[in-house]
Amino acid sequence: MRAVVLTTALMALCVGSSVGHSADSQDLNRLTTYICATCHGTDGNGSSSAFPRLAGQHAVYLETQLKAFKDQTRGDPSAQAYMWGMSSLLTPDTIKQLAAYYASQKPSAGKAGDAALMTAGKAIFEQGIGEQGVPACQTCHGANAQGKDVYPRLAGQYPEYLLKQLLFFQSLARSNAPLMHEVSDTMTFAQMQAVATYAASK
Repeated sequence: MRAVVLTTALMALCVGSSVGHSADSQDLNRLTTYICATCHGTDGNGSSSAFPRLAGQHAVYLETQLKAFKDQTRGDPSAQAYMWGMSSLLTPDTIKQLAAYYASQKPSAGKAGDAALMTAGKAIFEQGIGEQGVPACQTCHGANAQGKDVYPRLAGQYPEYLLKQLLFFQSLARSNAPLMHEVSDTMTFAQMQAVATYAASK
């Protein structure tokens, strides 16, 4: 229901504005303040783990994901429920501007989680799980989970959100990232929970 309301609001915003063509600063402000903020917060540091924090995320990654929502190649349940409709009216220029806006916001600081999960997660993040063919997460996401370009920033993210995405990758519900399916394919729930807890704490 929330997705329908937000999509309707986005359509209303587009009528009589330039969002359906290319967002100017006023349009972009309305979009981030009244539409995106509902789930992600005005500054991209939303208050619900159901939705990712976008602040400080890499613009290239954000742009890639918004395009995947728009062309429906990212088909996990959350994408279908919220972002397919929300992205359908966005132009390439508006997508680029939204990505740049959220990339420029100050990200939340990570918080340490359960000590046992942190210890197990640190080992996976830094060394991988050799016997299961799982590479070290820091290989792509950086030693501080800061990410780069198409590799997302994990630091400061909600651990619950990261865990949900790992489960989506593993089940191929989120099938637009085959590398992450390979990474998560042999992982147990406990291992995913541990590494999500550690990565988010950075």
